[in-house]
Amino acid sequence: MHITIIDSPYCLLHDVGPEHPECPDRLYQIQDQFLSSGLEYVLQSKDAKPATKQQLSLAHTTQHVEHMFSVAPQNCSTSLRLDDDTILMRHTLKAALHAAGSAIDGVELVLEKDHHATFCSVRPPGHHASKNKASGFCVFNNIAVAAYYALEQPQINKVAIVDFDVHHGNGTQDIVEGDNRILFCSSFQHPLYPYSGDEPTADNVKNIPIPAGTKGTDYRKMVQSWFETLDTFKPDILFVSAGFDAHNEDHMGQLRLVESDYAWLAQQLKKVADTHAKGRMVIVLEGGYALSALARSVVAFLKGLQDT
Repeated sequence: MHITIIDSPYCLLHDVGPEHPECPDRLYQIQDQFLSSGLEYVLQSKDAKPATKQQLSLAHTTQHVEHMFSVAPQNCSTSLRLDDDTILMRHTLKAALHAAGSAIDGVELVLEKDHHATFCSVRPPGHHASKNKASGFCVFNNIAVAAYYALEQPQINKVAIVDFDVHHGNGTQDIVEGDNRILFCSSFQHPLYPYSGDEPTADNVKNIPIPAGTKGTDYRKMVQSWFETLDTFKPDILFVSAGFDAHNEDHMGQLRLVESDYAWLAQQLKKVADTHAKGRMVIVLEGGYALSALARSVVAFLKGLQDT
Protein backbone atom coordinates (compact mmCIF):
# COMPACT_ATOMS: atom_id res chain seq x y z
CA MET A 1 0.00 0.00 0.00
CA HIS A 2 1.27 3.46 -0.92
CA ILE A 3 1.10 5.96 1.96
CA THR A 4 1.31 9.73 1.65
CA ILE A 5 1.85 11.97 4.66
CA ILE A 6 -0.11 15.23 4.38
CA ASP A 7 0.89 18.03 6.71
CA SER A 8 1.30 21.79 6.86
CA PRO A 9 3.68 24.23 8.56
CA TYR A 10 0.60 26.22 9.59
CA CYS A 11 -0.41 23.38 11.91
CA LEU A 12 2.78 23.99 13.91
CA LEU A 13 1.95 27.65 14.51
CA HIS A 14 -1.21 27.05 16.55
CA ASP A 15 0.17 27.32 20.10
CA VAL A 16 -1.95 28.27 23.10
CA GLY A 17 0.69 27.92 25.77
CA PRO A 18 3.15 25.48 27.36
CA GLU A 19 0.58 23.96 29.73
CA HIS A 20 -1.86 22.94 27.01
CA PRO A 21 -1.55 19.26 26.03
CA GLU A 22 -2.55 19.87 22.40
CA CYS A 23 0.78 21.40 21.46
CA PRO A 24 3.04 21.74 18.39
CA ASP A 25 5.48 19.21 19.88
CA ARG A 26 2.98 16.48 19.00
CA LEU A 27 3.77 16.92 15.31
CA TYR A 28 7.49 17.49 15.85
CA GLN A 29 7.70 14.23 17.79
CA ILE A 30 5.89 12.30 15.06
CA GLN A 31 8.25 13.73 12.45
CA ASP A 32 11.30 12.78 14.54
CA GLN A 33 9.95 9.24 14.92
CA PHE A 34 9.45 8.97 11.16
CA LEU A 35 13.12 9.83 10.73
CA SER A 36 14.44 7.44 13.36
CA SER A 37 12.24 4.58 12.13
CA GLY A 38 13.23 5.01 8.49
CA LEU A 39 9.66 5.74 7.37
CA GLU A 40 10.67 9.24 6.29
CA TYR A 41 12.56 7.69 3.40
CA VAL A 42 9.80 5.40 2.11
CA LEU A 43 6.70 7.59 2.47
CA GLN A 44 5.60 10.29 0.09
CA SER A 45 4.73 13.71 1.51
CA LYS A 46 2.47 16.57 0.50
CA ASP A 47 1.62 20.02 1.86
CA ALA A 48 -2.06 20.54 2.66
CA LYS A 49 -4.22 23.14 1.01
CA PRO A 50 -6.64 25.10 3.22
CA ALA A 51 -10.29 24.12 3.22
CA THR A 52 -12.71 26.69 1.84
CA LYS A 53 -15.78 28.00 3.61
CA GLN A 54 -17.92 26.08 1.12
CA GLN A 55 -16.12 22.82 1.92
CA LEU A 56 -16.40 23.39 5.68
CA SER A 57 -20.12 23.99 5.25
CA LEU A 58 -20.56 20.45 3.95
CA ALA A 59 -20.37 19.32 7.60
CA HIS A 60 -20.93 22.51 9.61
CA THR A 61 -23.62 25.14 9.68
CA THR A 62 -22.83 28.32 7.83
CA GLN A 63 -23.28 30.15 11.12
CA HIS A 64 -20.51 28.12 12.79
CA VAL A 65 -18.09 28.63 9.91
CA GLU A 66 -18.73 32.38 9.73
CA HIS A 67 -18.49 32.70 13.50
CA MET A 68 -15.06 31.07 13.59
CA PHE A 69 -13.82 33.42 10.87
CA SER A 70 -15.25 36.45 12.61
CA VAL A 71 -13.93 35.78 16.14
CA ALA A 72 -10.49 34.35 15.30
CA PRO A 73 -7.85 36.68 16.77
CA GLN A 74 -5.75 38.62 14.29
CA ASN A 75 -2.78 39.76 16.38
CA CYS A 76 -0.23 38.41 18.84
CA SER A 77 -1.65 40.02 21.94
CA THR A 78 -5.12 38.44 21.94
CA SER A 79 -6.58 34.99 22.32
CA LEU A 80 -10.14 33.75 22.66
CA ARG A 81 -11.21 30.93 24.96
CA LEU A 82 -14.23 29.15 23.49
CA ASP A 83 -14.44 26.70 26.40
CA ASP A 84 -12.12 25.34 29.09
CA ASP A 85 -10.07 23.44 26.52
CA THR A 86 -10.52 25.22 23.19
CA ILE A 87 -8.55 28.41 22.64
CA LEU A 88 -8.06 30.46 19.50
CA MET A 89 -4.90 32.50 18.91
CA ARG A 90 -3.83 34.37 15.81
CA HIS A 91 -2.59 31.27 13.93
CA THR A 92 -5.41 28.93 14.95
CA LEU A 93 -7.76 29.65 12.06
CA LYS A 94 -5.09 28.99 9.43
CA ALA A 95 -4.05 25.81 11.24
CA ALA A 96 -7.65 24.60 11.41
CA LEU A 97 -8.26 25.39 7.74
CA HIS A 98 -5.19 23.41 6.70
CA ALA A 99 -6.08 20.53 9.03
CA ALA A 100 -9.50 20.20 7.40
CA GLY A 101 -7.98 20.79 3.97
CA SER A 102 -5.48 17.98 4.49
CA ALA A 103 -8.31 15.46 4.79
CA ILE A 104 -9.91 16.77 1.60
CA ASP A 105 -6.54 16.46 -0.12
CA GLY A 106 -6.43 12.90 1.20
CA VAL A 107 -9.70 12.10 -0.51
CA GLU A 108 -8.44 13.46 -3.81
CA LEU A 109 -5.22 11.45 -3.58
CA VAL A 110 -6.83 8.09 -2.80
CA LEU A 111 -9.37 8.57 -5.57
CA GLU A 112 -6.54 9.11 -8.05
CA LYS A 113 -4.79 5.86 -7.21
CA ASP A 114 -6.13 2.59 -5.80
CA HIS A 115 -4.51 0.96 -2.76
CA HIS A 116 -3.37 4.32 -1.50
CA ALA A 117 -3.61 5.63 2.06
CA THR A 118 -3.02 9.11 3.37
CA PHE A 119 -2.06 10.03 6.92
CA CYS A 120 -2.91 13.61 7.80
CA SER A 121 -0.38 14.65 10.45
CA VAL A 122 -2.23 17.80 11.41
CA ARG A 123 -3.68 19.76 14.29
CA PRO A 124 -5.90 21.01 15.80
CA PRO A 125 -7.85 17.76 15.91
CA GLY A 126 -11.47 17.67 14.83
CA HIS A 127 -13.74 14.95 16.19
CA HIS A 128 -15.28 16.99 19.04
CA ALA A 129 -16.38 19.81 16.71
CA SER A 130 -20.10 19.45 16.06
CA LYS A 131 -22.30 20.97 13.37
CA ASN A 132 -22.43 24.34 15.09
CA LYS A 133 -19.84 24.34 17.87
CA ALA A 134 -16.10 24.12 18.42
CA SER A 135 -15.05 22.19 21.55
CA GLY A 136 -12.52 19.79 23.04
CA PHE A 137 -9.47 21.33 21.28
CA CYS A 138 -11.36 21.12 17.95
CA VAL A 139 -12.42 23.99 15.67
CA PHE A 140 -13.65 22.19 12.53
CA ASN A 141 -14.42 18.49 12.17
CA ASN A 142 -11.68 17.45 9.76
CA ILE A 143 -12.89 13.91 9.17
CA ALA A 144 -16.57 14.81 8.73
CA VAL A 145 -15.76 17.59 6.26
CA ALA A 146 -13.71 15.13 4.20
CA ALA A 147 -16.37 12.41 4.41
CA TYR A 148 -19.01 14.73 2.98
CA TYR A 149 -16.57 15.96 0.37
CA ALA A 150 -16.03 12.33 -0.67
CA LEU A 151 -19.77 11.77 -0.98
CA GLU A 152 -19.88 14.60 -3.54
CA GLN A 153 -17.62 12.59 -5.85
CA PRO A 154 -19.49 10.49 -8.46
CA GLN A 155 -17.69 7.21 -7.64
CA ILE A 156 -18.44 7.38 -3.91
CA ASN A 157 -21.84 6.33 -2.54
CA LYS A 158 -21.00 5.14 0.97
CA VAL A 159 -18.23 5.98 3.42
CA ALA A 160 -17.23 4.60 6.80
CA ILE A 161 -15.53 6.43 9.66
CA VAL A 162 -13.70 4.48 12.36
CA ASP A 163 -12.70 6.47 15.45
CA PHE A 164 -10.46 4.83 18.08
CA ASP A 165 -9.59 7.86 20.20
CA VAL A 166 -9.85 7.44 23.99
CA HIS A 167 -12.57 10.11 23.90
CA HIS A 168 -15.90 9.67 22.13
CA GLY A 169 -16.08 11.47 18.79
CA ASN A 170 -19.25 13.27 19.81
CA GLY A 171 -18.87 15.99 17.19
CA THR A 172 -18.56 13.50 14.36
CA GLN A 173 -21.57 11.60 15.64
CA ASP A 174 -23.58 14.83 15.86
CA ILE A 175 -22.82 15.56 12.21
CA VAL A 176 -23.33 12.11 10.65
CA GLU A 177 -25.94 10.31 12.78
CA GLY A 178 -28.99 9.38 10.77
CA ASP A 179 -27.20 9.66 7.41
CA ASN A 180 -27.22 6.10 6.12
CA ARG A 181 -24.57 6.87 3.51
CA ILE A 182 -22.11 7.03 6.42
CA LEU A 183 -21.27 4.32 8.94
CA PHE A 184 -19.66 5.67 12.13
CA CYS A 185 -17.82 3.17 14.34
CA SER A 186 -16.31 4.52 17.54
CA SER A 187 -14.51 3.10 20.57
CA PHE A 188 -13.77 5.22 23.63
CA GLN A 189 -13.29 5.01 27.36
CA HIS A 190 -16.54 5.44 29.27
CA PRO A 191 -17.20 7.30 31.46
CA LEU A 192 -14.78 9.99 30.29
CA TYR A 193 -15.02 13.37 28.54
CA PRO A 194 -17.28 14.20 26.74
CA TYR A 195 -19.48 11.75 28.69
CA SER A 196 -21.49 10.66 25.67
CA GLY A 197 -21.88 7.79 23.25
CA ASP A 198 -23.10 5.10 25.64
CA GLU A 199 -26.74 5.28 24.55
CA PRO A 200 -27.98 4.11 21.11
CA THR A 201 -28.92 6.96 18.80
CA ALA A 202 -29.08 5.97 15.12
CA ASP A 203 -28.67 2.81 13.08
CA ASN A 204 -25.56 4.16 11.34
CA VAL A 205 -23.70 4.69 14.65
CA LYS A 206 -21.85 1.73 16.21
CA ASN A 207 -20.35 2.89 19.50
CA ILE A 208 -18.32 0.64 21.78
CA PRO A 209 -17.78 2.11 25.27
CA ILE A 210 -14.62 0.66 26.85
CA PRO A 211 -14.11 0.39 30.63
CA ALA A 212 -11.09 2.06 32.22
CA GLY A 213 -8.15 -0.28 32.62
CA THR A 214 -8.93 -2.36 29.52
CA LYS A 215 -5.82 -3.90 27.95
CA GLY A 216 -5.19 -4.63 24.30
CA THR A 217 -6.25 -8.27 24.32
CA ASP A 218 -9.70 -7.45 25.65
CA TYR A 219 -9.98 -4.30 23.55
CA ARG A 220 -9.43 -6.32 20.37
CA LYS A 221 -12.26 -8.68 21.31
CA MET A 222 -14.59 -5.77 22.08
CA VAL A 223 -14.11 -4.03 18.71
CA GLN A 224 -14.17 -7.20 16.61
CA SER A 225 -17.82 -6.57 15.77
CA TRP A 226 -16.79 -3.42 13.91
CA PHE A 227 -15.23 -5.43 11.13
CA GLU A 228 -18.31 -7.59 10.60
CA THR A 229 -20.43 -4.42 10.39
CA LEU A 230 -17.98 -2.82 7.97
CA ASP A 231 -18.00 -5.93 5.78
CA THR A 232 -21.79 -5.76 5.61
CA PHE A 233 -21.79 -2.03 4.90
CA LYS A 234 -19.14 -2.22 2.13
CA PRO A 235 -17.82 1.37 2.15
CA ASP A 236 -16.36 2.92 -0.99
CA ILE A 237 -13.74 4.74 1.10
CA LEU A 238 -12.59 4.28 4.70
CA PHE A 239 -11.87 7.21 7.00
CA VAL A 240 -9.98 6.79 10.28
CA SER A 241 -10.06 9.23 13.18
CA ALA A 242 -6.77 8.09 14.65
CA GLY A 243 -6.48 9.06 18.30
CA PHE A 244 -3.56 7.50 20.14
CA ASP A 245 -4.49 8.66 23.64
CA ALA A 246 -5.77 5.20 24.60
CA HIS A 247 -2.09 4.26 24.96
CA ASN A 248 -0.96 2.93 28.31
CA GLU A 249 1.42 5.89 28.77
CA ASP A 250 -1.15 8.60 28.03
CA HIS A 251 -2.65 10.23 31.12
CA MET A 252 -5.64 11.65 29.25
CA GLY A 253 -7.38 8.31 29.85
CA GLN A 254 -6.99 4.98 31.57
CA LEU A 255 -6.98 2.49 28.71
CA ARG A 256 -3.95 0.23 28.29
CA LEU A 257 -3.26 -0.09 24.57
CA VAL A 258 0.30 -0.37 23.27
CA GLU A 259 1.94 -0.04 19.86
CA SER A 260 1.13 -3.61 18.80
CA ASP A 261 -2.58 -2.91 19.31
CA TYR A 262 -2.42 0.03 16.91
CA ALA A 263 -0.57 -2.12 14.38
CA TRP A 264 -3.34 -4.71 14.72
CA LEU A 265 -6.02 -2.06 14.17
CA ALA A 266 -4.21 -0.92 11.03
CA GLN A 267 -4.08 -4.47 9.68
CA GLN A 268 -7.78 -5.07 10.30
CA LEU A 269 -8.81 -1.77 8.75
CA LYS A 270 -6.60 -2.34 5.73
CA LYS A 271 -8.38 -5.65 5.12
CA VAL A 272 -11.70 -3.81 5.04
CA ALA A 273 -10.35 -1.14 2.71
CA ASP A 274 -8.76 -3.69 0.39
CA THR A 275 -11.91 -5.81 0.26
CA HIS A 276 -14.50 -3.10 -0.27
CA ALA A 277 -12.86 0.27 -0.99
CA LYS A 278 -10.06 -0.48 -3.47
CA GLY A 279 -7.64 0.11 -0.59
CA ARG A 280 -8.70 3.76 -0.17
CA MET A 281 -7.98 5.05 3.34
CA VAL A 282 -7.84 8.59 4.71
CA ILE A 283 -6.38 8.66 8.22
CA VAL A 284 -6.51 11.87 10.26
CA LEU A 285 -4.70 12.46 13.54
CA GLU A 286 -6.94 13.13 16.52
CA GLY A 287 -5.65 12.72 20.11
CA GLY A 288 -2.43 11.46 21.64
CA TYR A 289 -0.65 13.55 24.25
CA ALA A 290 2.13 11.39 25.69
CA LEU A 291 4.57 12.54 23.04
CA SER A 292 6.85 9.53 22.73
CA ALA A 293 3.96 7.06 22.91
CA LEU A 294 2.04 9.08 20.31
CA ALA A 295 4.91 9.05 17.84
CA ARG A 296 5.70 5.36 18.36
CA SER A 297 2.04 4.47 17.94
CA VAL A 298 1.68 6.44 14.70
CA VAL A 299 4.70 4.62 13.28
CA ALA A 300 3.33 1.26 14.44
CA PHE A 301 -0.01 2.01 12.78
CA LEU A 302 1.56 3.02 9.48
CA LYS A 303 3.85 -0.01 9.52
CA GLY A 304 0.78 -2.13 10.18
CA LEU A 305 -0.70 -0.84 6.95
CA GLN A 306 2.39 -2.08 5.13
CA ASP A 307 2.55 -5.50 6.79
CA THR A 308 -0.47 -7.12 5.20
